Formats: sequence, structure tokens, C-alpha cells
Amino acid sequence: MKAGPGTDYASLYRARVFQSSEELEEALKRPDLGIGSPPPKAASAGRMNARGISVFYGAIDRRTALAEVRHPVGSDVITAQFEIILPLFLLDIEALKSVHVLGSYFDPSYAASLEKEEFLGSLSNRMTMPVVPDDEPFEYLPTQAIADFLASRTKPCLDGIIYPSVQGKKGLRNVVLFQKASLIQEMDFPKGTKITVQKETTTDDGFEIDYCVWEETPKENEKKTANVTGGEDLRLTPLVRPKEAGREPTLRIIPESLEVHHITGVTFAMDDYPVRRHRSEECNLKFVRHARSRRRRSTNL
Repeated sequence: MKAGPGTDYASLYRARVFQSSEELEEALKRPDLGIGSPPPKAASAGRMNARGISVFYGAIDRRTALAEVRHPVGSDVITAQFEIILPLFLLDIEALKSVHVLGSYFDPSYAASLEKEEFLGSLSNRMTMPVVPDDEPFEYLPTQAIADFLASRTKPCLDGIIYPSVQGKKGLRNVVLFQKASLIQEMDFPKGTKITVQKETTTDDGFEIDYCVWEETPKENEKKTANVTGGEDLRLTPLVRPKEAGREPTLRIIPESLEVHHITGVTFAMDDYPVRRHRSEECNLKFVRHARSRRRRSTNL
């Protein structure tokens, strides 16, 4: 399926959890670097990528992106919308379940086609099944291998996978863009711009939470000698990385879409099952086996 300009999937949402106010501020200053796909050195292993392979995990809507990061109570989460600026081709995992092979059992090639149909159905289930954190290092290995194989294919040439959300409600969907299609377009700032973050404001009732990012540009006569800054004295953070050869930016962050979520509680959807308990008197298993053996011998006679 197609994604990008003029399609039903023209943008994606992404979330990132923060437990440090300093890191959150840096991400607000440069969300293209702090919320987009991580640099390879910071890329941890996920459902569709091995450690060190940077991909872009996103969702079709903000709430699904928020649910997928499994945020702990007390943490802060930034969500942002990313515009897809180039045409992309995605594999719809759910569509694999609807693949049905028609043919005759007398056709020698029909058995092989049925095996492919069964494989595609099991592949869809495998890539979308829930995995508990303790099992992730091992359970993710097959899906990582499959995603790596699909990313390297030239026919068809795929840029990512769209699949059902495991953490969100039924019908919600996630997208992973492979490394080749996960480069974020850097935000444009005049040279010498100083960026600061305001997190609260003063009112008649005291302090209130109010997130605001201020971009202070230099005067015209200072721009020629100024450098681009990322803070009060403009220190570029370790998240800033050099241009990556061989890849075009496919995503552009929408700065006005940023939201900060203070996680004060978490709710769960669950199925509840009662546990039945019984007690019985121990029986003589040797006598029971002997009685069954005698019944079998008499039946054979």
C-alpha cells in the first residue's frame, strides 16, 4: 500500500518517554533530533529491528503512539506528528491473512501454494503477537530477521510495514519505517539562533504548567559570524548527527503538533478468569492401573 503525500497515510505520530527534565527540554528544543528515529548508537532492539539498527516506529494516531511506549507512572512523554514528504510503499501485515489459494488437489503445485498461504497467515500472527518484556530478546529475533529480509528486497521494494497495535485498542495500527526510509528532515534555523524552553508561567493563582519554546534569532549584522545554537549558549547535543549518505529525508516534524503528557496513572484492558479449586482423596494408582489392564485383557478375549 502507498503512504505519503495525497494518500490516507500522509503523516505518523511518534512518542518518546522522558524521566529527566533536562532531556525533555533538549527534545523540545530540537524535536527533529530528540523525538525522531534515534541515531544507530542509541537504537535499542525492537520488534522489527536489531540493536544498532535505527528505524522509525510510529502510529496512525496520537493515542496509539502514546500507548505503545508503555510509559511508567511519574514519567513524561512527548508526542509529535511527522509528515511523510516522499511516496513510500508499506506492507500491510493484516492483508496477509486474507490471502487464499484456489486450485485443485490433483494439481502437483497446489500443495506448495497451500504451504505458502499457511506461512503468510502464521507470519502475520507472529509479527503482531504480544510479547512480555522478559521474553523480548528472544521472541523478537524471528520478527527482526523477517523485517531485515523485507527491507533488503528490491522486488517488491518496501519502505516499511503497517501492522495492528499490540498495546492499543483493536483496529488501531502502527507503522515501522525501515532504516532506509526513516531519516528525519532537520529543522531550519537562522545561524546563531538561541533556543530556550519555558515550562511554567506565573498567574494570580501561582505557577501553572505552560510549555513554550522560544527561538531568538540574531540581528542581521551578526548572522554572518554566528553559529547555529541549541540552547542558551548553543551547545549541540550528542543527538545531533552528521548527514547520512545515500538516504533522503522521508519525514518532517510538525513543530506545532508537540504535546507533553505527564503520566499520573495507567489503565488496563483485561479479561478476568476465576480460578476453581478442588480437593479429593488420594487413590491407589497401582490398583487402578491393574484393574484397567484386566479389563483390556478380558475385552481382547
